[in-house]
Amino acid sequence: MLRLDGAARFRHFVKSVADWEVAWGLWQEGWALMGDSKEEQVFPLWPAREYAAACQTDEWIDYEPKEISLSDLLDEVLPRLKSEGFRLGVFPTPEGKGVTVTVDELDQALREEMERYK
Repeated sequence: MLRLDGAARFRHFVKSVADWEVAWGLWQEGWALMGDSKEEQVFPLWPAREYAAACQTDEWIDYEPKEISLSDLLDEVLPRLKSEGFRLGVFPTPEGKGVTVTVDELDQALREEMERYK
């Protein structure tokens, strides 16, 4: 999965999070953050614990993978990140390659995937 291009990792993230109803971040007295090329704050998310753990390097060495339920992600985390002007780093790799999207883009993709299950 880590070798896939960004678009494929994004699709895998959306499908996995909708299937398992959980996403993962890195936590140590607060969530891990990263910057993008525009120096905006980006909140990284992964589809599984092992991918988040693979990114426990450098400045995130002391962080631990932490689960975020899909309902919390959609109802609490994403609205808060949007109000604070964050973007999302979907499925970054240990090399830092992730897909940066807006909160609305991820929210829409997740809700559309969830509709397929009804």
